[in-house]
Amino acid sequence: MAQVQLPELIDRVRTYQPAADGDLIRRAWEYARRMHDGQLRKSGDPYFIHPANVAGIITELRLDTSSVCAALLHDVAEDTLATTKDIEREFGSEIAALVDGVTKLSKINFTSKEDRQAENFRKMVVAMARDIRVLLIKLCDRVDNMRTLEHMKPEAQERISRETMEIYAPLANRLGIQAFKSELEDLSFRWLEPDGYAEVVSAVQKTKRERDRYIADVCKTLASRLAEQGFAADVTGRAKHLYSVWRKMKANECSLEQIHDIIAFRVLVESVSDCYAALGVIHSKWTPVPGRFKDYIALPKPNMYQSLHTTVIGPGRERIEIQIRTHEMHRVAERGVAAHWKYKERSGGIAEQDAQRFGWLRQLMEWQKDLKDPAEFLEGVKVDLFQDEVYVFTPKGDVRVFPRGSTPVDFAYAIHSQLGDHITGARVSGKLEPLRYRLRNGDVIEVVTNANQQPSKDWLDFTVTTRARAKIRNYLRQEQRDKSLRLGRELLEREFQRASMSLSKLLKNDNELKRVLGEMSVGNADELMIGIGYGKIDPKDVIEVLSPPSADGRDSIPPDSLREGRIAGFVRRVIKGDDGGIRLNGIDDVLVRYAKCCNPLPGDDILGFITRGRGVTIHRRGCPKAFDTDPERRVEISWDSKARINRAVQLRVVTANRPGILATVGHTFSNMGINISEANCRAGDDGKAINVFTFVCGDLSQLKNVMRALQKVQGVVAVERV
Repeated sequence: MAQVQLPELIDRVRTYQPAADGDLIRRAWEYARRMHDGQLRKSGDPYFIHPANVAGIITELRLDTSSVCAALLHDVAEDTLATTKDIEREFGSEIAALVDGVTKLSKINFTSKEDRQAENFRKMVVAMARDIRVLLIKLCDRVDNMRTLEHMKPEAQERISRETMEIYAPLANRLGIQAFKSELEDLSFRWLEPDGYAEVVSAVQKTKRERDRYIADVCKTLASRLAEQGFAADVTGRAKHLYSVWRKMKANECSLEQIHDIIAFRVLVESVSDCYAALGVIHSKWTPVPGRFKDYIALPKPNMYQSLHTTVIGPGRERIEIQIRTHEMHRVAERGVAAHWKYKERSGGIAEQDAQRFGWLRQLMEWQKDLKDPAEFLEGVKVDLFQDEVYVFTPKGDVRVFPRGSTPVDFAYAIHSQLGDHITGARVSGKLEPLRYRLRNGDVIEVVTNANQQPSKDWLDFTVTTRARAKIRNYLRQEQRDKSLRLGRELLEREFQRASMSLSKLLKNDNELKRVLGEMSVGNADELMIGIGYGKIDPKDVIEVLSPPSADGRDSIPPDSLREGRIAGFVRRVIKGDDGGIRLNGIDDVLVRYAKCCNPLPGDDILGFITRGRGVTIHRRGCPKAFDTDPERRVEISWDSKARINRAVQLRVVTANRPGILATVGHTFSNMGINISEANCRAGDDGKAINVFTFVCGDLSQLKNVMRALQKVQGVVAVERV
């Protein structure tokens, strides 16, 4: 492969940056060649050919001198004995930082799902958002590597090509560099689908002469027609790139001959008004295809791409696509973000007004703060950066761009976090729509909120954008954390009271607290209580750390510094409330809740399960829901012998469907001093009636008495507990 030479490289840079430091480029060239001396590529060529050609590709994007030097040096820190510090000493901090960013990016295996790799990706994105030249250099590096991929082993060809197709080509598209996107897709296509690639190449080659003649005729006709109308237009034509053609063939399940619009023409004019005028001329010459016109000038793509797209029935009844844009729009389409590079006396950078167009770069910085899980971050970046977009409007007429499939919740969180937290619905073009509504192009979205609304776990089932999902997850985590913190503190407080110790004294005693935190392997007091609230830490273990057993092994001895004051203990015992009737390993006042699925009563054989944020949930031992609960959260519990808890229970009473039976059953309840709070009665076709009665009961013994009394009533067929 031919190598770019040093004089040519310097000349290229000076064509767009006349004041470029040629001596700096020369020193970087000589340093990189010296450090790579003796190294060979898989092809057998000297390794230095690669960084030299990467620097050459950099000049196609017209990047600054520092970027060219970093491209020459980008593999030095990774593949030679030189370090980033050495590069900084020789070429300054700016070039060293670019080389370091590219080096870290090169070490990332994007196809890995390991947290370590995802975390590396997060770090890369942060670096990219700070200086996008890192990614531009890496893209140029990837382009050159893909051009020489035939020298790699088959498994490496497939791995690198898939990585390129999934990560680098979409990123090139997001950066607006269409030439890179198309080339990377075609090069990846060659190795990922070799049979499909060969088929498309063969078919395209067979029709090349005829197609070239057709393109020349259309260009001549179109240029002549525009000139007649007073337009100085540049008209060019080309076949669409191979991967695009193949996707059309697969989508339509047809051959190349059956694909209509594989030829695209480009019309470059001087001004925006000329774009629309030229469109009118073209439509007057050839019939436009309905539904195939797109105005990316009025609504630019997020990557700054602007153009008018139309498909017409051209000569020979062939469908042809025509793109119309200004010369400046074409420059941006070819070079993307690099087209907006501004050169300063000391360093390069993107102008602020242009950087604002790349809002997604700023979003990357926000996402990496919101998303604590690196794998979630990697997933989110792929979703938000690489999906097709949908364009919607705010009530004020501002355009917002979202991944296809987004909902009003995604829209609300994009506007403001508080708006997202309290959304209850949305008016879409004046019509009220639910939260699950999928946004469509042209929708005008007005968010409907309620101060009492809070994010729900269910929202994660239909939200798409990383920002929305991160905010929802953060809220849910914080809510769960707060609940667990409150519960854990309450449980620990009660355990301390039983041991006649003061929790507040522990929290003020740094030495004792540090000892407890070390034994429990947590960082601070809040983490300790959260662990207790989650059921991961037993509060009794905390007591055992602080109050070791006495010599006889029976009683524990609380340290004097943590003993509960006499007055505090007296007040606690006086105001102590109902214990809930449950004993947990000898503890008689644990926070409990009773499962609604089985409504346990004192006397029932029961099981307890630690429930995050809710204390201990009590189930009857035979309850089906209990079998679905994590056995590691099971705790042995029993009823306090003195417990009598008034709780609502239900009985299903099957009776004969005859007059007066309901009154008799009601009298039975009344005679036992029980008030029915709810009754649901339904007569069946079989001459029987099913009646479900809800009433308050104190314990299992009372319930059994009621059931026996009902079974004695004439006409009652069956009595069972619900």
